[in-house]
Amino acid sequence: MANQSGQFFTDGDVVARENSAFMTRVYQWMSIGVLLTGLIASVIGTNEELVRTIMMNRVLFWVVIIAQFGLVMSISGLINRMSAMTATMLFLLYSALTGVTFSVIFAIYTTASIQSAFFTTAFGFGGLTAFGYITKKDLGPVGSFCMMGLFGMIGFSILSMFFPSMMGGAAGLVYSLIGLLVFAGLTAYDTQKIKMIGRQSMNEEDRGRATVLGALTLYLDFINLFMMILRLTGDRRR
Repeated sequence: MANQSGQFFTDGDVVARENSAFMTRVYQWMSIGVLLTGLIASVIGTNEELVRTIMMNRVLFWVVIIAQFGLVMSISGLINRMSAMTATMLFLLYSALTGVTFSVIFAIYTTASIQSAFFTTAFGFGGLTAFGYITKKDLGPVGSFCMMGLFGMIGFSILSMFFPSMMGGAAGLVYSLIGLLVFAGLTAYDTQKIKMIGRQSMNEEDRGRATVLGALTLYLDFINLFMMILRLTGDRRR
């Protein structure tokens, strides 16, 4: 095959270019989601009155949490029934709502430690996703192990809602360390999985939906890595 300039390329080159373009769009939308979350969190977080309203109004707080959960479930489970544009709008809405809930961390941690955790996360995430993208090794076993760890963390988190003291002291430290390892592994695994999806033959609409789902997956990995790093290294306000 040849392009308009007369350069010849193989079918493999076409697949590689399409996959590279697909991954670029995934990273672009994932980055937009993270930046949107950070912007909203910082705007609200620097307004003590707004933060106090969110923290004190438990009904509002839980409405936002439930809405976030519903959006993730909708995008993940019903994405094939919606258009790529609808999926994109839901992803942006989820990112915005996450920014609302994340605003409360400004009342808990110093701004400097939040910024430090963010840049540490960005650096670490970049290395992990690069590894997942270039490695030839099958990361399926890593993904399976990390998923088991994730389910264990979810169960522990649910219990801690009824017994808050479980998240204190050494138990909280162990939880954060395990979480850091789990989401580090998932970042590399998810990157490899998304890359393989991008190699599949898809029409433009299906590719758009796959882009949003991939962006959401990596977005969740990034956000959770950030929270674990912040829990481990963040300086709390006195």
